[in-house]
Amino acid sequence: MQPWMMPGWMGAGVLLFAVAQPAAADTTLNALFMKQAAYSDDDIKSMTADFEKSHPGLRVTLELVPFEALHDKIVATNGAGAEGYDVVLFDVTWPAEFAKHGFLKDVTDRIPADLVGQVFDGAWSTVTTGERRWGMPWILDTKYLFYNKAMLAKAGIAAPPRTWAELADDAQRIKDKGIVPYPIVWSWSQAEALVVDYSAITAAYGGGYGENGKFAFDQGAPLAALTYMKSTLDRGLSNPNSTEYLEEDVRTVFSNGDAAFALNWTFMYGLANDPKESKIVGQVGIVPAPGIEGKAAVSAPNGSMGLGIAAHSAHADEAWSYIQYLTSRPVQDKYAKLSLPIWKASYDDPAIARGQEDLIAAARLALPELSPRPVTASYQELSAILQKALQQALLGQATPEAALHRATDAAARLR
Repeated sequence: MQPWMMPGWMGAGVLLFAVAQPAAADTTLNALFMKQAAYSDDDIKSMTADFEKSHPGLRVTLELVPFEALHDKIVATNGAGAEGYDVVLFDVTWPAEFAKHGFLKDVTDRIPADLVGQVFDGAWSTVTTGERRWGMPWILDTKYLFYNKAMLAKAGIAAPPRTWAELADDAQRIKDKGIVPYPIVWSWSQAEALVVDYSAITAAYGGGYGENGKFAFDQGAPLAALTYMKSTLDRGLSNPNSTEYLEEDVRTVFSNGDAAFALNWTFMYGLANDPKESKIVGQVGIVPAPGIEGKAAVSAPNGSMGLGIAAHSAHADEAWSYIQYLTSRPVQDKYAKLSLPIWKASYDDPAIARGQEDLIAAARLALPELSPRPVTASYQELSAILQKALQQALLGQATPEAALHRATDAAARLR
């Protein structure tokens, strides 16, 4: 048995691998991926080479582009037929749009029913609209709260915060003791990263952006979330440069020992513990992002991605075999130090946890609670509206109420 055929999909999933028909000798798949902080270009090439070895005659041509180019690449090649892609990587916020416009093949019937429960529900939400699935989840990610153990100990804080209110209180204590001027750092530049943080806090407050596609950001949880964000700036708890920072900037500030708390994706855990990249090795703590007392135990914004079959692929069966392989448990477990697996059982494997025990402990609590950003087929446009409104409020150019009221009005004009 080849290593990739070891139990991973389990049950019916193994059967799918075992009975797959050999591909035609001259079949070439075109696959679109992104350059990323989790699986590197070399990792994806290595996975693909192993797949090709186990599928004689089947070859995969890879194209890797920055995340910022991924969406438009998929849209631009829709309808290109044999000249386009067979397999594409897509973001959690795109399925509604892609389903509406027919950019991906519906793969619902290709996924065995007994496999569904083996994967985190939040991972499935990455590739699902309504009752239909448009791919397999592949990169499973959320943002965690990172904290500097030494700073908390110096401030007499025995445990990391469990709620957003506790985070503000702990940051105030650290600031008052002069340990660091601005205890919290965020990625609040006018970009998607800002919407992610906003959505995380909104979910903790109870979530809900409106009903039947009619968004209402200027009330309830969405308004409470932005009000909280602005208050941390007003109180001097958050680094004021956060409004210019992206995730890599957050990593740099935190790893330099210039912040006690940071919200960031999984990739920061390894780099903040790498002596070549960090000044605080051995002092990095990680827990799920906080919740709100009486409403939510944790926050866990869904930052996952899926692999799908392009709508006009002439090699759907071969493309699905490639997707099955990349998302299988053996392959995901092999690369688990780079990106955590979608498979629940992987988290019971001591080999997966070894060297990243704190991350696995945090993931066990966070991954079952993944929450979405606003769901709409016009997400790209809605995100731009929200980014502008959130920045206006954070920079003091408008009150949270006024900024979100304008965002609500603008969202109502989207189709």
